[in-house]
Amino acid sequence: MRHLSRLLCLLTICFIPFASLANAKQAGTASLAKERKALYLKTSALTGIPWTILAGCDQYERNIHRSKSTSLISIKMDKKVWAGPLNPNQNDDDHPLTIALFNGKGKDGNGDGKARLSDQEDRLFTLADALTKSGPGWQNNQIALWNYYHRGKAVEIISEFSRLFDHFNTTHLVGHAFPVSFDRRFDYKSSWGAGRGWGGRRIHEGTDIFADYGAPVRATSYGVIELIGWNKYGGWRIGIRDPEGLYHYYAHLNGYAPHIHQGTVTKPGQVIGYVGSSGYGPKGTQGKFPPHLHYGIYRDNGKMEFSFDPYPLLRLWEARDRAKLR
Repeated sequence: MRHLSRLLCLLTICFIPFASLANAKQAGTASLAKERKALYLKTSALTGIPWTILAGCDQYERNIHRSKSTSLISIKMDKKVWAGPLNPNQNDDDHPLTIALFNGKGKDGNGDGKARLSDQEDRLFTLADALTKSGPGWQNNQIALWNYYHRGKAVEIISEFSRLFDHFNTTHLVGHAFPVSFDRRFDYKSSWGAGRGWGGRRIHEGTDIFADYGAPVRATSYGVIELIGWNKYGGWRIGIRDPEGLYHYYAHLNGYAPHIHQGTVTKPGQVIGYVGSSGYGPKGTQGKFPPHLHYGIYRDNGKMEFSFDPYPLLRLWEARDRAKLR
């Protein structure tokens, strides 16, 4: 008994610092989010570009560049674009007039009389200034994003981020949930990369969570429903884009929760559908396999999307959710 008491005491002592560190980290990210939003609002007031679009651009670049979470602004620009392609001094990031003379894009965003590529506020203002060239209004903002990034997927993702940040009035959206409700039986194991035969040779790009037919399926993250409807492989499926740019794919559903549609904003734990056995055939095909949720995650790197094994994250989210129930 004495040894058990010592062990419990030791575990408590060890847990407290880790819990404190986690709380401190969360408080730090919340403070950083407030600082970012203040800068987005200031730049929006100067340029007329909605703060949520500026936040969406910054978040998009933070994701694709895998920038440190402690960076205030993650907008990146090429030296030639900033200083001007014909500027003899490609490191010219001090003189707005010289930069403008050589058709450079660099602007002074903080009013110090200098346009520095290294200055985060200058970079954000320069981005916003570029977006103003297409005129005001949402449609023109979309055109401006295309002219800036030259990627349709970038426009789509940034627009989704903008919708998400506008809905919650913050960029500080953290937390996850296990995708199947704990009041139903379920079982799963790592199966990412396994071979699949139906529909041609391919690999399994996710984890199958076997559960009771009709068991509630929950959103694992904050996000926006990017895709919903029938797919011959996944049956009735939903795709949700989260703030980290990850695409969460839920397939083989029996149906969708009420009021769920393309563009719906989600939060962790929100019921979005129900476990089924749809797919592997034309629209409406059911019952070709036991009921389960196929759950996959895809990362966008600015050029393409690729899947990675969601199993470790599922185990982590399950453990966290169970701990909350104790």
